[in-house]
Amino acid sequence: MRTVRALQRLRGVLVRPCPPPLFVRSWSVAQSQSFSSSSAEKPMPGNSMLRHLTSKIKATGPISVAEYMREVLTNPVMGYYVQNDMLGPDGDFITSPEISQIFGELLGIWCLSEWMGAGKPSRFQLVEFGPGRGSLANDILRVFSQLRGALGGAAVSVHLVEVSPKLSQVQAQCLTGDQSQVSASEDEPVYRHGTTTTGLPISWYRNLDDVPRGFSIYLAHEFFDALPIHKFQGTEKGWREVMVDIDPDEPGKLRLVIVPAPTLASTQLIQADEKRRHVEVCPEGGVIVQRLANRITEDGGAALIADYGHDGTKMDTFRGFKGHKLHDVLASPGSADLTADVDYSYLRRMAGATVACMGPVSQKDFLKNMGIDTRLQVLLRNCADPSTRAQLIQGYDMLTNPLKMGERFQFFTMLNHSRLTRPEPEQSKGGKKMAPVPKKGPAPLPVAGFSELGLS
Repeated sequence: MRTVRALQRLRGVLVRPCPPPLFVRSWSVAQSQSFSSSSAEKPMPGNSMLRHLTSKIKATGPISVAEYMREVLTNPVMGYYVQNDMLGPDGDFITSPEISQIFGELLGIWCLSEWMGAGKPSRFQLVEFGPGRGSLANDILRVFSQLRGALGGAAVSVHLVEVSPKLSQVQAQCLTGDQSQVSASEDEPVYRHGTTTTGLPISWYRNLDDVPRGFSIYLAHEFFDALPIHKFQGTEKGWREVMVDIDPDEPGKLRLVIVPAPTLASTQLIQADEKRRHVEVCPEGGVIVQRLANRITEDGGAALIADYGHDGTKMDTFRGFKGHKLHDVLASPGSADLTADVDYSYLRRMAGATVACMGPVSQKDFLKNMGIDTRLQVLLRNCADPSTRAQLIQGYDMLTNPLKMGERFQFFTMLNHSRLTRPEPEQSKGGKKMAPVPKKGPAPLPVAGFSELGLS
């Protein structure tokens, strides 16, 4: 298989340093907070975000969990993602690209595989949502550089969707060194641009709509789980929304409450056949998926979404992380990360029939199908340093062990339907060639990661 051949062609001598795994965001830890409880931790003195939220609630009444998350995480002045570098050993959590370089390398091969499966278009845009510290993109671009012969003369460019100016600086340093510039006007769709260390043009955007159209491979790794969710609870009177309010007994604290009357969200976002008692819905994630589906349908390409998630089975997953530990979602707002598991059944429903959806599959299965065992052996064979070898093995275990990230993390992809059709030979009519007629059937090339590779 071509994926295995690509793994074998990668040089195994380059092993980038990575920090030891600390804490990854996990849905396996039981929630300690009920809907009627208030934040257990005393708010930080002078917490400007808390003052902002309490003023808003006093003026308009309880706010949705979605509005709370949006303010806490992305408020342009005080938001957690705007003000903080939250990743790594000194941050609040660590992600797969920081755990092991193999993760990013395999995703790089996946991108190349899908570009080849689409017929090797002459223009190839790599688009990543929420690129973190740039580690994933950096590993992918290293794969592109080492396998540049496979890319031929394709015009490859990199496009990063990032709302945090602070993180964009970290990403630029990682991916370009000093080869990036900030746009003169804040109104420009591209607010930062430059050239990667591998010689590719790279640009930063605040939202997907600003990214140029064209054949693209879209990556969203630990992106959808940070998008705002609405929370709902089934009651004897029907579905009611869970909202954030001020604790009447302690005005300096917030609490979650069930509002007594239906809201627009509770009447519009719950499926008629819903069986769960508690439901979390992410409308913003649904809108992004619909836009991606439109782009993939019209321009070609594929999207790979990787996140903690479930296929419409879990209920109460809203949680906070601070200093690599679980944190009360309502305590000291703005000082901790907020997240909720991705409901892939909802994303599939929002994507509709315009694209082909595959997954979710567990991270263990996806990486095994991508040949993680082969890549690990290549790296170990070319590495003599005992500590580095131990680090590689430890990272492999963290990524694939079912008790760690192997089963908790899920992969989901959206593809252009043409990717899964086999064209018949060109036909002629009256001496004039006709376009190939698509024939439904097995994919000409298996979708890497979502099917088992033959290693013989």
